[in-house]
Amino acid sequence: MFRNLIPKLADEFHLVAPDYVGFGLSSAPSADEFEYTFENLSNVVYKFVKTIGLNKFSIYIQDYGAPIGLRLALKHPELIQGIVTQNGNAYKEGLGAAWAPINAYQNDRTKENEDKIRSILFSLEGNKWQYTHGVNPKHLPLIDPDTYHLDTIRLERPGNDKIQLDLFYDYQNNVKLYDEFHKYFREYKPPLLAIWGDKDEFFPAAGAKAFKKDLPDAKIQLVDGGHFILEYYSQHVADEIKKFLGKNN
Repeated sequence: MFRNLIPKLADEFHLVAPDYVGFGLSSAPSADEFEYTFENLSNVVYKFVKTIGLNKFSIYIQDYGAPIGLRLALKHPELIQGIVTQNGNAYKEGLGAAWAPINAYQNDRTKENEDKIRSILFSLEGNKWQYTHGVNPKHLPLIDPDTYHLDTIRLERPGNDKIQLDLFYDYQNNVKLYDEFHKYFREYKPPLLAIWGDKDEFFPAAGAKAFKKDLPDAKIQLVDGGHFILEYYSQHVADEIKKFLGKNN
């Protein structure tokens, strides 16, 4: 998702964009070999940043990146210069209607609830919906169909469905940490820019506005879009990041 953003920031910043275990080009051990929890993914990211020698940095968090990055900040606040959150939630009011089938699965891990998730979120149409829902019609031509086709191909890798289901089930443990995240915000007061697609069904605009409760100086910017705004707002997001980091770092 960062393919359009990275070139627009590379002239001013050193950028690192690792794939999480089980995603992208990183290794994907089976769910029997590796316990897929957000805690474990965050631990791997911490080992990664220490291995390559990153001692102070700002983080860009989106979707799953929010609980992973905020866990890192919670455990190692000395590492974090600032936070850019793009539809990366940390508040209960930021959990939208699209979570309904996942919540049902968390409450009752049955095959029936699992099949509902498979039919909605593991299909090509489901992946396309995540990219196109809430998008202004004028922006739809900017969304490369390769995005949701490649996502679907990766989801169809043998064993990947079990990985994703384990993470869906574990997401409830992120919500249990929200109060701890809020304490971190109040204690350490990291500079924060929330730039957010206001029609995201997973993480609605209320989640962006909620950061103000614990970080009154946070900059909140809502844009006309859905879950993956970098597909059509990459230049705008890059410009806002440059202004934000230039001011705060």
